[in-house]
Amino acid sequence: MSMKVADHVLRRLGEWGVEHVFAYPGDGINGLLAAWGRAGDKPRFIQARHEEMAAFEAVGYAKFSGKVGVCVATSGPGAIHLLNGLYDAKLDHVPVVAIVGQTARSAMGGSYQQEVDLLSLYKDVASEFCEMVTVPEQLPNVLDRAIRTAYARRTVTAVIIPSDVQDLEYTAPTHAFKMVPSSLGMSTSLPVPPPDDIRRAAEVLNAGEKVAMLIGQGARGAREQVIQVAETLGAGVAKALLGKDALPDDLPYVTGSIGLLGTRPSYELMRDCDTLLVVGSSFPYSQFLPAFGAARAVQIDIDPSLIGLRYPFEVNLVGDAAETLRQLLPLIKHKKAAGWRKTVEENVSRWWEVMERRASVGAEPINPEYVVHALDAQLPDDVILAADSGSSANWYARHLRLRGDMRGSLSGTLATMGPGVPYVIGAKFAHPDRPAIALVGDGAMQMNGMAELITAAKYWQDWSDPRLVVAVLNNKDLNQVTWEMRALEGAPQFEPSQALPDVRYADFARSLGLGGVRVEKPDEVDEAWRLALSSDRPYVIDFRTDPAVPPIPPHATLEQAEAAAWSVLYGDSDRAGMVRQGVKAKIQDFLPGRRHGGAPEAGEDG
Repeated sequence: MSMKVADHVLRRLGEWGVEHVFAYPGDGINGLLAAWGRAGDKPRFIQARHEEMAAFEAVGYAKFSGKVGVCVATSGPGAIHLLNGLYDAKLDHVPVVAIVGQTARSAMGGSYQQEVDLLSLYKDVASEFCEMVTVPEQLPNVLDRAIRTAYARRTVTAVIIPSDVQDLEYTAPTHAFKMVPSSLGMSTSLPVPPPDDIRRAAEVLNAGEKVAMLIGQGARGAREQVIQVAETLGAGVAKALLGKDALPDDLPYVTGSIGLLGTRPSYELMRDCDTLLVVGSSFPYSQFLPAFGAARAVQIDIDPSLIGLRYPFEVNLVGDAAETLRQLLPLIKHKKAAGWRKTVEENVSRWWEVMERRASVGAEPINPEYVVHALDAQLPDDVILAADSGSSANWYARHLRLRGDMRGSLSGTLATMGPGVPYVIGAKFAHPDRPAIALVGDGAMQMNGMAELITAAKYWQDWSDPRLVVAVLNNKDLNQVTWEMRALEGAPQFEPSQALPDVRYADFARSLGLGGVRVEKPDEVDEAWRLALSSDRPYVIDFRTDPAVPPIPPHATLEQAEAAAWSVLYGDSDRAGMVRQGVKAKIQDFLPGRRHGGAPEAGEDG
């Protein structure tokens, strides 16, 4: 039996170890769909509800597996729909390959139905490699390079296959002029900077008295080395949000996330240090780094295009994080910086007391900080977490302590709405034996999450651990943007754009055969988490939360406070609740001692 081009595509994917392809059908990929039938659904076709969701699921799969994510879509609108998810992968440096259909070659240039110039459309998102296959002999080289480049550059690549080419008989490239043979596989390399540069970096770090470290996702494979360096230098360690799972939060000198969604001890660490070591992070908000000139700085990153950004680094080391730190360790001196480290650890300890108090502040009907803080104690040891963009990301960043082998991520750089639920679906195909939790706002749930519950309902019985929990922070408001309008624009809430309808998310989940509960009282929160995490199927918790609880930055500026005040004067629809909750939340920063207790009562003065 002859092999068609589409058959070879699936075979080659399998030879690269691809086990799942996240996709949505369309006639522009009918040849591939027929090949899937002939191949016995190998690699497995995972049907999303929308091409954007297929891309997000591929991103989630890649983020939590370390393997390339593959998504497939039809020509024209299908290929267009993939783009947002693909940009999410590109900006967060995640290996994803998109395979998309195209109109038949004979129709190209004829303004044919669904004809889009995909090479031009994809040339930015797949800038490292984007090619169209026009003859069968071209295929193995193009597909192999797409996968190899995605892995090597940690980026998005694209392969465009016209519909008629998919049905051509496959013939391999020959040993001839202008033929390009190809081969499978690639080894990994661990680049290390030159010894002289490592010595210069050690000199900078040894000269400092108050050392701070900032790590990102690039340090995830260097946990042991990061700990050794931090303990040798007596350093505090802050984490960019994409690196939240790179180092356990239960180490006393780990200050947590940095930036607008970060913690106060991370802000204080950067403000007061005299030396900075950045490992595997391209954190963009330089205003949260030490003031220019206030600290000497060293950066380590594997990507030379990202080195030397954000801060006037004195030494820029291009290399693998673990190997570079391993070479650096014998050259750095053990610091007797007991006072600095003690200050860092005291700031961290106080921060968690503040978080407990903020979570205990009463609200109408439930404080969203309490919802997430209550989850912290119930997190399974092997949990995979995803937060959506919006105020849910604030509470994920500040209230959850990732420990041991826990994993977590979100749309870090693109900060797009809607990936929370598809991320954890992708994660469940990467790790069907691990529980997964998505923290999403009601805006993101209405945008994407509800439809992808159908995908979860379609596949959950294939997972050895069926637990997939979707927690919806339902405050009937696009809350993050509402607060940004108040703080950055000095504008009151614009209800036509910000107000959301109240949807019964748990009822919808139950209609699909999933579990679900609506929670409207604080004393129901802990039990809801317990039920969801012991469920024998995916579970949705619809938490009715208070939109007036402010996502206060770690260092709110006078200008932001004034702007929020002006929004009150201009008639913000939630001005009474906003002032009440803002004052109650902020005052927790200044209260001495620890407050113990269970769930806050609705409306409690805290």
